[in-house]
Amino acid sequence: MRDVAVVSFVQAPSVRRDPARNEVEILMPVVSAALEQSGIPLRDIGFTVSGSCDYLAGQPFAFVMGLDAIGAWPPIEESHVEMDGAWALYEAWIRLQEGDIDSALIYCFGKSSMGELPEVMSMQLDPYYLTPLWPDAISMAALQARAMLDFGSHDEREMASVAARSRRDAASNPNAHLSGDFDVDVLLKEPYLVSPLRKHDCPPISDGAAAIVLVAGDKAREICERPAWIRGIDHRVEAHQLGSRDLTVSSSTALAAEQAGGRGGAFDVVELHAPFTHQELILLDALSLSNGARVNPSGGALGANPMMAAGLIRIGEAAQRIMDGSAARALAHATSGPCLQQNLVCVLEGE
Repeated sequence: MRDVAVVSFVQAPSVRRDPARNEVEILMPVVSAALEQSGIPLRDIGFTVSGSCDYLAGQPFAFVMGLDAIGAWPPIEESHVEMDGAWALYEAWIRLQEGDIDSALIYCFGKSSMGELPEVMSMQLDPYYLTPLWPDAISMAALQARAMLDFGSHDEREMASVAARSRRDAASNPNAHLSGDFDVDVLLKEPYLVSPLRKHDCPPISDGAAAIVLVAGDKAREICERPAWIRGIDHRVEAHQLGSRDLTVSSSTALAAEQAGGRGGAFDVVELHAPFTHQELILLDALSLSNGARVNPSGGALGANPMMAAGLIRIGEAAQRIMDGSAARALAHATSGPCLQQNLVCVLEGE
């Protein structure tokens, strides 16, 4: 395998609503800053790939509009995934393995505030049996949380502890928009939003964007003092039908981590894309980490959750801690679909 590293990462500050800017206007400064940070001009980027969702924009081929942030000149080799940007990064990593290019730009964006997100996300479900029922993401996550609690592997206090820690850590992240100092006992007295989930168990709705530059081999060492090397990456998918799988475990995360070389490993930092508190507990069980790694020091998706970007941000946050020298080895995770349906695991290391 060819060595590939993250050499720059930039994200837009997540906000509940950004009514003054469209997706392109949110994305342009992020892409420009990522390229400037990498030291590679756009004309020298070998491959560009984006991640976004047409449902959020409310129009087909919305990713074409996003290309306005890149510019019409010079011509580029470009691709797109109708997924979180973490999967765009996976495609870029695969493309760099071919050896004919040395760099790739990955960007993603999501402006959830324009529509009714619960209705929008229901459109990703099985069109014959589930979508006509219009189950929203919180209700489906509540089914998963109830299954976990009934199984007895975790309890509501652990869920509240995840929320308290995540929101506390988010306070030191200038790009998060939901933070604070919470007491677990106080949180447990709050009413249910959708039983057994309370408001603090659920992610905020965020507008945001992110970009990463990947560079291969010695060129990465030339332009970055401490690249974050991708030592393993893999993604897996589970059954579409919620009733066809055990919601209390994440088999696809365990398998992806095994293939990426991260399951059971020791890490300094772990960034998990867990939009709901109980999902972090399920993911940690699936990863079976061997040490007390710091989990989601950025605050995770509970601090900021821009759709189609939160997964790539997890990789970027993990990579940033390697590039700034505060971590030597990190694991990043991204998810897509209801109840942890699709999962990606990325292992990063410094030299």
